[in-house]
Amino acid sequence: MSVAQPVTQKDYASPVKPTWCPGCGDFGILAAVKGALVQAGLAPHEILVVSGIGCGSKLPDYAHVNGFMTLHGRAVPIATGARLVNPGLKTLVVHGDGDGMGLGMGHFVHAARRNVEIVDLLQNNQIYGLTKGQYSPTSDPGFVTSTSPAGALDLPVSPAALALAAGATFVARGFAGDVKHLSGLIARALAHKGYALMEILQPCVTFNRKNTYDWYRERVYDLEGSGYDPTDRVAAFQKALEWGDRIPLGVLYQVRLPTYEEQVAGLRMGPVATRRLEPLTAEQVERLRAEFG
Repeated sequence: MSVAQPVTQKDYASPVKPTWCPGCGDFGILAAVKGALVQAGLAPHEILVVSGIGCGSKLPDYAHVNGFMTLHGRAVPIATGARLVNPGLKTLVVHGDGDGMGLGMGHFVHAARRNVEIVDLLQNNQIYGLTKGQYSPTSDPGFVTSTSPAGALDLPVSPAALALAAGATFVARGFAGDVKHLSGLIARALAHKGYALMEILQPCVTFNRKNTYDWYRERVYDLEGSGYDPTDRVAAFQKALEWGDRIPLGVLYQVRLPTYEEQVAGLRMGPVATRRLEPLTAEQVERLRAEFG
């Protein structure tokens, strides 16, 4: 435990009331995040939640933690910078499939391959909800929305498979309709050393009438106890791409590799956030002037 007294979900309570639609999967995700933080024994001041733009990205308002709401698609690089400057903060990213797999896809790939120690909560409801129901990079082919009246033409992106291809060392998938299971997965992501993708399948009760709670419950199954080996990257790719009649949940892949923070030479003197900055001496100024002048 990192605090004198055990934390409870009440410690993360915010006076701000969620504005999500009744039944939104974001409620389950918020509860699961709080439950995972309790399991991890983290106090609110030890947590930083960085979010993008979208319905679920409002989460920092609804939890008593350090929060940073960024530009659309830019949550991951902001979280990366925060983590490198102050590795004492447990850093989470919260963003949707539109934010993370659209404008933010490039950042997503590079964070995974660098193995920066952040927990990336990617909320996948297969639609842009905040902007009133356009198809997203994860929408199924033929999905009818306001911007695809004849059905979506693009092939969908698999966040889990993309993370694996980029070199992510932890890839898991959960379901917002099973808060207890999801909370346990997020807790495992928090304990992981390195980049951790937590893809969260969730319904959008207002704009996505296909991928409902019942639709998911008829298809999802837990890999735990099935003899599945989460260190097998080839098997992880197969499970990441398994979609349709059967959708696997759980830790798809986990391996321990050096983190980005462990390899950056500039961090060997300690966190930048707590490092004392000494003024340059006249000799140092002259040396810089001679080198760059």
